[in-house]
Order: sequence, then C-alpha cells, then structure tokens
Amino acid sequence: MSKNKITYKFTQQTSAAPLAVFRLFFGVMMFASIIRFWANGWIEKLYLQPKFHFSYFGLDFIKPIGNYTYILFIICAISALMVAVGYKYRFAIVTFFLSFLYIELMDKTTYLNHYYFITILSFLLIFLPANAYFSLDSFQKKKQYLKVSTWTIDSIKILLSIVYFYAGLAKINSDWLFRAMPLKIWLPSKYDLPFIGGNLMQQNWFHFAMSWSGLIYDLAIPFLLLYKRTRYIAFLFVIIFHVFTRVLFPIGMFPFIMIVSALIFFDAPFHQKIINFINNYLPKKNIQSFDKYSFSKVKLAFTKPVLIVFFVLQILIPWRYLLYPGELFWTEEGYRYSWRVMLMEKAGNTTFRIKDLNTGNYFRVENSDFLTSFQEKQMSYQPDFILEYAHFLGNHFTEQGYKNIGVFANSYVALNGRLSTKFVDESVNLYRKDLATFKPIDWILPFQSNIKIKGI
Repeated sequence: MSKNKITYKFTQQTSAAPLAVFRLFFGVMMFASIIRFWANGWIEKLYLQPKFHFSYFGLDFIKPIGNYTYILFIICAISALMVAVGYKYRFAIVTFFLSFLYIELMDKTTYLNHYYFITILSFLLIFLPANAYFSLDSFQKKKQYLKVSTWTIDSIKILLSIVYFYAGLAKINSDWLFRAMPLKIWLPSKYDLPFIGGNLMQQNWFHFAMSWSGLIYDLAIPFLLLYKRTRYIAFLFVIIFHVFTRVLFPIGMFPFIMIVSALIFFDAPFHQKIINFINNYLPKKNIQSFDKYSFSKVKLAFTKPVLIVFFVLQILIPWRYLLYPGELFWTEEGYRYSWRVMLMEKAGNTTFRIKDLNTGNYFRVENSDFLTSFQEKQMSYQPDFILEYAHFLGNHFTEQGYKNIGVFANSYVALNGRLSTKFVDESVNLYRKDLATFKPIDWILPFQSNIKIKGI
C-alpha cells in the first residue's frame, strides 16, 4: 500500500503574465503611496518635526536624516516606478526594498501592518523573475520569456493567504466575537456617512454582523480565491470588503493594494488580456520570445532555502506571543508582525516623574516638550514606547546635570471599552529597566479583565 506524499515541483512552468501584471500594479501602487505620503505633508510631520524618535529593538542607529529624508523618499518613488515598468528590475526592487525598509525603521510610531506587508512582499519580489516578460528590460534586450517557474507566482499567493488567514485567526477572541469590540466603538462615529450612516451604524446587531463577517471573510477568502469556481465571486467580495473598510476607516492605500494583489489568483489568460490591452498603446518592437525562464542550479540552490526560511518565519512569528505570560492586548508582547488588524481600541494617559533618589524630590515632565501629539498618543499605552521614552528622559536630564535620578510613570489605559485602569507600577524606576531584553515585562500591572479564546 503506497503512501501519498505531498510534493512540489520547483521545475514546473506556467505563463509569466500573472507575475508581470503583479509587478506592474505593485510598482504603480507603491509610487502612488509615496507621492500621497509626501503630498499630505507626512514626511515633515512624522520624521522632521519630532525631537525624539522611537526605535525598533537594536536599531536605534536608524534615524531620519534631516532634509535628506526627502531624497530617501525620492529614491523610493523612482525605484517603485522602475519596478512597475521592469527597468533594471533587480537593482530597482532591491533599492525599493532597502529604501522602504529604512523609512519604516526610522520611527516605530509609524508602524502599520500594511507597511510591514509591503516590506516583506518587496523582499520576496527580489527573488522572482518579474521582469522576464512584458518589461523594459525585455524590450531593450529584445528578449522575453513566456513562462516562469510556477513557484514564483505561488509564493505570492502563499504570502497573501497567510496575511488573510492569520488576520482571521486573530479575530477569534471574545472581544471581537462576543462584545463586537472595537467595532462597537468605531462604527457609531460614522453616523454622517451617506446611505449607510445614521441609524444603521448605531445598531447593536450591525456591529456584531460586521465583526463576524470580517472573521469569516478573512478565514475563507484565500481558499475561495484559490478555487477556480469561486474565484470571481471571491474577488467581488474582496472589492466590496476593502472598499467598505476604506470608506469606514482612514487606512490609506492598503485596501487598494490588497484588491490589486488579489488579481494574482486569476489564471494566465486574464492577465494576458490586461497585457494585450496595454500593448495596444505601446510602440511595436520585435522581441524574440523564449519558451521558459529557468533558474540556474546555483541560483535555485540559494533561493529555495531563503524562501523556505522566509515562509517558516511568516508562519511562526505570529505565535511568539505564547512565550509571554501576560494578556496580549494589554502588554502587546508579540503583537506586531502578526496580522492583528484593527482588533483594539486602546487609549492611555501616561505622565512621568523625574525623581532625585537621594532626597526624594521630584518634578513632572511635560510630554509635549519632547513628543508630538501623535507620538504621545502612541506612547501612552504601549509598554515598549513607555520604557524607551523613560530612558530618553533619564538620559536627557542626566545630561542636564541632574544626579542620581529615577524615572517613574503614572499611567492609566482603557482597552476596548473597558474602564481606564492603572497600567504601570508607579513604584518601579523605569530608568533602571533594561531596554535590550526579550524577557517578559514585569512592571506592567496585571490586566483586570479577561479576553477568552485566541486564534493566534
């Protein structure tokens, strides 16, 4: 009796059209996103105005570079355009990845799930021959490849499926399912929306309907897109879902990026029609077409383990919160990089005392002297922000000539409609707490409620 084995042929070939269309749309969307970011004045507001920038663990050396930060965004925008048209593609996608990554690492305050998604997706695209077909590279070389390895397209599908499915798993918690939180807080504020605003947004049943439908959508949509018979109706759901969330919430370009990305699930003839349509408006040129693009044995031997490690990390990282004992939504240890999208409405008020440990005398810090309003809001309820800011204050006042000081926080936080409760143990000198550690936080007070059931 033979055993069935799950195998995958890395040598199997398929049409290069889906990969070419994905590259084109990805580059255009990224270019538009960067232009939008610049036009809204966010470079100045988020990176140049702040006196202090919150850093990621071990990356405090990555900071905005003054007015040269604009040049960084120009490089990122130009490389996005080069990716779109497939011009010097390998150089362009590496440049885009590095410049976008640097932008994301300059200040932790700006972290968003979809920025993380763009970062890891652009990293993945470095290893894919997205310029093999319908690109300026092939136009200049007068040589293109009609087929690429199937895994190059499947890898994008896998990443998108992970994002959706894990976002669905994250919604399997009692706040989302049985309290309709935080939608019950957010939706009533949309009373002024035409047609769907007013009374509908105030209805309790509608809050629960939105919560449960969001869960079902995220869990089911990867499988519905993968299955040919349900693909078109699934894509219609993608459009409706993301347009609706864009109308309700200020989440920028992310809904449109996800809509465009979902096109990768369609078969090659669909993408070829898009390419043929665009070709009608492009100059004609004789290009020699080859049957398939093949990776060399050396390149494939390098690429396979890199991508295996990449996807293993994408699967495991969202589960790292299990290494920490506290309530995830409260301590946020293991919260980022896990596709927990819009699961919390968290607000805090955190102030600091600079205390002379010899005399006991102290004075309070005015946060607005060091932080923008946006930074202060983010800092007020996120433990790693609170600790980093406490160290900044300790260093600042030590440099000002104060001796033997301690930094203490008085903090209250409200989570998903619960009453505000004390967050930080105000007897703990945060200035003496180690920043460079993965150990569980021991200075956050225990969560006074209980969030039952967790998917991830």
